[in-house]
Amino acid sequence: MTTKDFQRRSPLMIFLHYFKNHKKLFAIDVLCAVGIAAIDLLFPMVTRSALYDMLPGQLYRTFFTVMAAVMACYVLRSFLNYIVAYYGHTFGIRVEADIRRDLFHHMQELSCDFYDNNRTGKLMSRLTTDLFELTELAHHGPEDLLTSILTIVGALAVMFSIRWQLALVVMLTIPVFLVVVMTMRRRMSRASAAAKEKTGHINQEIESSLSGIRTAKAFANEELERRRFDDANEIYKTSKRQFHKAMGMFHSSTEFFLCSLNVIVIGVGGYYVMEGEMDYRDLLTFTLYISSFVTPMRKLSSFSEMFSNGFAGLNRFVDVMRMEPTVQDQKDAKPLENVHGQIQVENVSFAYEGDLAVLHDVSLTIQPGETVAIVGPSGGGKSTLCQLIPRFYDVTSGSISIDGQDVRTVTQRSIHQNIGIVQQDVFLFADTVFENIRYGKPDATMEEVVEAAKKAEIYEDIQAMPKGFQTYVGERGTLLSGGQKQRIAIARIFLKNPPILILDEATSALDSVTEAKIQRAFDKLSVGRTTVIIAHRLSTIRSAHRIVSIADGVITECGSHQELLKTNGIYAQLYKTQNALALEGM
Repeated sequence: MTTKDFQRRSPLMIFLHYFKNHKKLFAIDVLCAVGIAAIDLLFPMVTRSALYDMLPGQLYRTFFTVMAAVMACYVLRSFLNYIVAYYGHTFGIRVEADIRRDLFHHMQELSCDFYDNNRTGKLMSRLTTDLFELTELAHHGPEDLLTSILTIVGALAVMFSIRWQLALVVMLTIPVFLVVVMTMRRRMSRASAAAKEKTGHINQEIESSLSGIRTAKAFANEELERRRFDDANEIYKTSKRQFHKAMGMFHSSTEFFLCSLNVIVIGVGGYYVMEGEMDYRDLLTFTLYISSFVTPMRKLSSFSEMFSNGFAGLNRFVDVMRMEPTVQDQKDAKPLENVHGQIQVENVSFAYEGDLAVLHDVSLTIQPGETVAIVGPSGGGKSTLCQLIPRFYDVTSGSISIDGQDVRTVTQRSIHQNIGIVQQDVFLFADTVFENIRYGKPDATMEEVVEAAKKAEIYEDIQAMPKGFQTYVGERGTLLSGGQKQRIAIARIFLKNPPILILDEATSALDSVTEAKIQRAFDKLSVGRTTVIIAHRLSTIRSAHRIVSIADGVITECGSHQELLKTNGIYAQLYKTQNALALEGM
């Protein structure tokens, strides 16, 4: 389904849509459940026949034959219960897996601003906890609803054939029960949704604390983290209080109603027996059918609780699926092909949120194969400009073009395939060194990966690792040094071999010797490619064709290293300050 389909359809229809791919499993589950319901309806009928005909008529052989047949039916019932339990849960898990797959794929399509505004723990909660109860709903929901209705209708039909007045009394109680169930269900739904929101909060805190455990230890703030967790845990402990209250009211009300039903039947039936209008054996059969009647009524009440929990998670799933990426390909967008690398920024202004602009009317043209360094104070807009080029965000006004094509008119995928980015905050996956390098080109051979590692000056380090390229790097690369992580990220770009490079403080974590080696490698890689470098360490960009200074969202200077030193502007001041600090350090 598309985002438009999710916006147009109701949550219930969306949920049922996921049953289509598993129709056979669903049919087996329901048919077996119907068979169980039919066997449950059989026993009271056999009991009535035995009391009226077999035992009074001394048909003992027939009686024991029928009992043996009933026992065989209960053996069959056990087998059907196994099928329902096994294949029913298999069906539910497959539906949940399909929903989780679509949710993850949709999250991959959402723009960067979605992740700016949503913490990882909250998103993890939507992908895991929220969807877990959908398994139970997908499995038990339709099955319980169908078999309960069939059992209730079947039991009422037999009871009407025995004594219609007493059956009418039983039937009239059903609307009262349904009113109680629906009223309580709405209250539980609201409470369940609120509980899931608070559960997402504790997941956020856990994710944040575990991700920052090294920082916590470095500052000896374990006690602070414990208090933060305890506060979140207290919220969790009370998060379901209202839900449990609503659930308690629901169960107590339904149990009172169902237990009272037996009293009503015995009372009214007893009156008919006293008046000679009803046989006690019919009353006994009625009480057996009330047991068959009460079981599906309990299932209906459980279904109502399951529905409340499941649909609270389903609604949160649907909320995300209805979101549209803020950055989207145009309908007629074409791939960006045969890229030469000209980048043109024309009168670009940009604000992340509201009216707080980060860039103001910025214009810049970068020629194919040119290396342009962007410098300036922190918060001036350097990284923002470099995130607009690959279209991680859309400009507020103005335009950015690659080879004369506005980035909004070509596919995002093709833009990203033609731009290589190395950031200061390197992210490595919890996998091997080999797989992290090969992420730059998923179908790369071992020889290509080795060549990329050599160009990034990381090959010797890898050879010294316990398992070489198959060494596990740890969560976010924690088992590697900062320089090693940075060089693995650089090796990815060598492997990707894009026509445009964006280097955001790409050598910041390297020592001077390694930095010099990488700088030589970058110089080779930059030949014939357009390269944009964001740098605070100005000694690394002197060979750039042009240096652009950005401060407070505007370009203040543009020229070569020597030209900017002569103007004695912001760049010259930054350069002199860094040299002075270097001399002071020496």
